[in-house]
Amino acid sequence: MTSTAELAAAFVALLKEGKHEDAARAYNADDIASYENMPGPMAESHGKQAVKGKGEWWTANHEVHEFTTAGPYLNGDQFAVHFYFDVTVKESGERRKMHEIGLYTVKDGKIAEERFFY
Repeated sequence: MTSTAELAAAFVALLKEGKHEDAARAYNADDIASYENMPGPMAESHGKQAVKGKGEWWTANHEVHEFTTAGPYLNGDQFAVHFYFDVTVKESGERRKMHEIGLYTVKDGKIAEERFFY
């Protein structure tokens, strides 16, 4: 079984390479729960397909100018990742620079939960 530290390192390495879908496919549990810090339909997603759909929606609706990742920062069966985004919201044309923390919980060698703080 892969340790949380090994999983976190491999997951973040893929994110740093821009391989977000590969990271999710390899490391998300089938029944993953995802929680965003916002109201609306993307606030909670349950299941690998729903989380994939949320990512596809985000990609389709934002033009990415810069994206960086720092971490992972470990604590037991959890790890945190710092994200920096410089994006333009396609619908409004608004450019946003955002810092975000992702907190991931690992169970049975897969990411069972992700929570985003911003």
